[in-house]
Amino acid sequence: MTTPLHLAIGAFDGVHLGHRVVLRSAREAARADGGLVGVLTYDPHPSKVLRPESSVPLIFTRAQKDERLTEAGAQRIHHEKFDRTHAGIEAGDFPKWLKHTFPHLKSLHVGSNFQYGRGRTGHGETLIAHGAAEGLGVRLVGAVRLGDETVSSSRIRQCLAGGELDLANAMLHRPYEAEGSIIGGRRLGRTLGFPTLNLAWEPELKPAFGVYAVEVIFQGEALPAVANYGLRPTVESGPVTPLLEAHVLRGTAPTTGDAVRVRWVRRLRAEQKFADLTALQAQIVLDSAQARETLGLQS
Repeated sequence: MTTPLHLAIGAFDGVHLGHRVVLRSAREAARADGGLVGVLTYDPHPSKVLRPESSVPLIFTRAQKDERLTEAGAQRIHHEKFDRTHAGIEAGDFPKWLKHTFPHLKSLHVGSNFQYGRGRTGHGETLIAHGAAEGLGVRLVGAVRLGDETVSSSRIRQCLAGGELDLANAMLHRPYEAEGSIIGGRRLGRTLGFPTLNLAWEPELKPAFGVYAVEVIFQGEALPAVANYGLRPTVESGPVTPLLEAHVLRGTAPTTGDAVRVRWVRRLRAEQKFADLTALQAQIVLDSAQARETLGLQS
């Protein structure tokens, strides 16, 4: 006896609240007949092929996306290579391609704004008709709203780039995160009394430069910390690469070479240039105090 597959389809960048409702629809269908929850997503993101001059900067890496999709209930994740050949599949032939790729496919689950096929001519209603011709059930899932906002990957990108971390985190369901290994630095923070961990991290989507209350996740422990992401204008004069550096407020900090993730809890302020290191040090004292309060640490 073959196990039926119930497939959620989409780019799923961020795996936000709206994406999770699409996954929930697939989970409910799978639960009803003992089937599997599958995800069809794309690598690279379609925008990188269809409009490379203005492609979408991704919120998360493939590994981060997979982790969150699995958390949301995906049991099988298929990354389809998106190229001109795939983009050229006619809308009416897309369900046939799906049946060929996933032989035990039973139902499709997509957002109500889903588009597919050559020239993006297919949409929700045509998918219902095209799917029915292949014996596939189709569920269209409406957009999720958070207050007055419609949850979307593009809105989350705007929020992260604009410093609206609270709204981005609410839409993401769980906080925004950076992942990487700790690299050596100039040890300037140590001379100021605030040693920092420098993270090897170059995201496609660069969040707003500034100071953040964060948690450094290492070996299963969440270490409260204050972090700066940006260009370090007080101590750097020429062009530099943005750097994420975090000062652990409590606990034993990891060391160079350790792999960590940094969970961004709240943005405290924008990055700024200070007159000298003394002024910078005084501000770090204030930032650390505010981060401690934000993270619930006793003084």
